[in-house]
Amino acid sequence: MAANINPTVQRRRLGAELRRLRQASGLKGSEVADRLMVSQPKISHMENGNRAVRPRDVRDLCTLYEVTDQQVVDSLMQMARESGQQGWWHTYKDIPQSVYIALETDATSLHTYEPLWIPGLLQTPAYAHALIGRSIPRLTTQQAATRLKVRLRRQHRIYDPARPLRLWTVLDESALHRVVGSPEIMREQLEHLNALSTEPHVTVEVLPYAAGAHPGLSGQFSILRSADSPTAGVVHLDRFANDLYLDKPSDVRHYAVLYDHLRTQALGPDSTRDLITDVTKMHIEAASRS
Repeated sequence: MAANINPTVQRRRLGAELRRLRQASGLKGSEVADRLMVSQPKISHMENGNRAVRPRDVRDLCTLYEVTDQQVVDSLMQMARESGQQGWWHTYKDIPQSVYIALETDATSLHTYEPLWIPGLLQTPAYAHALIGRSIPRLTTQQAATRLKVRLRRQHRIYDPARPLRLWTVLDESALHRVVGSPEIMREQLEHLNALSTEPHVTVEVLPYAAGAHPGLSGQFSILRSADSPTAGVVHLDRFANDLYLDKPSDVRHYAVLYDHLRTQALGPDSTRDLITDVTKMHIEAASRS
């Protein structure tokens, strides 16, 4: 599979286009299902991007919607073929957040707020290993190893010179102090975080304790945007049992405003690096005493 093809995202794009064509034709989903002699849930699943779409289904839908531009038909059928392929993450069995990984792989920009730990894209292997092992109960050794491999593979987006991810990160200061693994692991992690924060496409800002109450107290969230929808996007809420994905423009705007407020209350990049350096020294002192 070509490196730049993301089947999950292709399904979402194709579904959105099929929905647009249906609405332009004036047909309801139930009417489309009746005319093609398929179930209405199948039409809904195709439009929501929940399943791969066969090129034959696209051809039938284009005929029904009276799409006469063959280039449009060919483009949609190619998207259907690509939607049936597998992304790199599918080589790992039973991993969570496959939808999120697909969106992250396709994203050109990511705004993320983390109140408790260093974001996965910025974690060192030792920090990630310790965090996975202690934060997820009942993981087998093999499951933990798989999750670590996936997390480190996701970080390729940070180092891809042809297509680096534009990453904004706001951290609560508590994430710097929380000892994950050991003081030595924290020293290495914070030095790594400071080094990455000097990259032109990575911005790290910390909400200090002195900020007091702030809009991020309700929990972690991320806003992902891709090249074909730079002003739209998807909000991801990372929850232990069920991740939530919000793509209504009003929801995305709400979280974008919330993120702007967090950045206003956070330290700037230079002051953030100074704070990270100070906390790193604290971990070094703790390591020397252990």
